[in-house]
Amino acid sequence: MNATARRAAISDLLRSRPVGVDELAARFGVTASTIRRDLSALTGTGAVVRTYGGALAAGGEEQSLHERETIAAPQKAAIARVAEQLIEPGQLLLFDAGTTTGALASRLTTWSGISVATTGLTTLTTLADAGGVDLVALGGAVRHISHGMVGPLTEAALAQLTADCAFLSADGVDAVRGLCESTAEQASVKRRMIEQARRVVVLADAGKLGREDSHWWSALPDQWTLITDASAGEAQLAPFRALPGVTVLVAGE
Repeated sequence: MNATARRAAISDLLRSRPVGVDELAARFGVTASTIRRDLSALTGTGAVVRTYGGALAAGGEEQSLHERETIAAPQKAAIARVAEQLIEPGQLLLFDAGTTTGALASRLTTWSGISVATTGLTTLTTLADAGGVDLVALGGAVRHISHGMVGPLTEAALAQLTADCAFLSADGVDAVRGLCESTAEQASVKRRMIEQARRVVVLADAGKLGREDSHWWSALPDQWTLITDASAGEAQLAPFRALPGVTVLVAGE
């Protein structure tokens, strides 16, 4: 495969999900240096956006929840296993909408003595029959593409509680700017969740680290926890580990 064909194939692949340099090198049987040159060329055309250790398609449409459920599923399951270890009986937890928070919810179906307040329809469906979990739907307008609830009703409900821990997801996570999302409404709900929680835990697979192609941001507090998966490279993790208030947990290490 010549460079032109390879770059076209890379561009097509990135439309489905973010991909790292090492994975691309193995897939196309070339060196990491060759892939970096390919990505630089594609970046120059505006076709892709570089991230730490990889790239993603530029200007792509937001993926539906069902599409995202097929991306990095083993990594999300591993992240959920680590996140579960942070939960204690008697806590009130906030669950963001998303597939990784949904994976965590699936691990709580046999729990008892905890309360979960959520903006995610996936978590609501998963825990609806979990008799030991006090389940609170935070209401609001439903975003059909993400199965998440947003808007003034959601934020008004959040203002009435204080959570022991908020488990958040995002389109991307930046060590300095925080969490990025596709819409202002999503970012606003995340800011409210952060304000109402004593502890903030961000669940993000490696493909989301350093990603900043969405336009709306939610700043994170001085102290928070990042849980990611073992495919995250040191270049991706270093900016987070450099922050004194951030705890980085890598599932699978």
